Amino acid sequence: MEQKVAIVTGGGKGIGFGLAKAFANKKYNLVITGRTEKTLLDAKAKLEKEYGIKVLAITGDGGSEENAKNVVQKVIDEFGRIDVLVNNAQASKSGVMLVDHSEEDFDLAIYSGLYGTFFMMKHAYPYLKEKKGSVINFASGAGLAGRLGQASYAAAKEGVRGMSRVAASEWGPDGINVNVICPLAMTESLEKWREEYPELYEKTISAVPMGRFADPEKDIGALAVFLSNEGKYITGETISVQGGSGLRP
Repeated sequence: MEQKVAIVTGGGKGIGFGLAKAFANKKYNLVITGRTEKTLLDAKAKLEKEYGIKVLAITGDGGSEENAKNVVQKVIDEFGRIDVLVNNAQASKSGVMLVDHSEEDFDLAIYSGLYGTFFMMKHAYPYLKEKKGSVINFASGAGLAGRLGQASYAAAKEGVRGMSRVAASEWGPDGINVNVICPLAMTESLEKWREEYPELYEKTISAVPMGRFADPEKDIGALAVFLSNEGKYITGETISVQGGSGLRP
């Protein structure tokens, strides 16, 4: 049986690497993208060694349509199929108040997140249609809750949510389900932040009813795998994986 293929943008570290491990555990071949070649190559080596799958690592600017076309073409040349597209990559100037944002700051978030997601969805669509595949996009509690210092990031992520709902409506007849995950996950950068600001970390974690951050592989990745398999009838939804801190109507 031919192995399925999942693309994970920003798949070399953090939540993206956790997502990649979850799909690798189910024997998907993987395509991971990002800006730093060494990060991707290190991740590729770990995934191939541990899971016995094939991993294609592609560097490039995620906010460029030419990059998206290049990624999709390389995937088809290598594997001949796309079953799952996970749009996780995002850059932003977090912590900058709205009135202090420059146009360049705003562009960084919009191009890397919203445009990056749009371009990948647009160019992967014909191949997702062939396999009745799945799209998992990433948004954030920053947009849902209006968190301070997250103006451009929240704008990009809320744009992703709106676009995902439209895609779910347009692509449902093709058998493609499109969903959004809003995570609160433990990553390398969060670990560093916990070490540098232990009191602030404890204050933050105290607001999470479950008392911990999500595991990128076991909590976030497992949900992404479910939505791509047993959860195919779920589409157009935003699912908060925030330990109860993202409660909403």
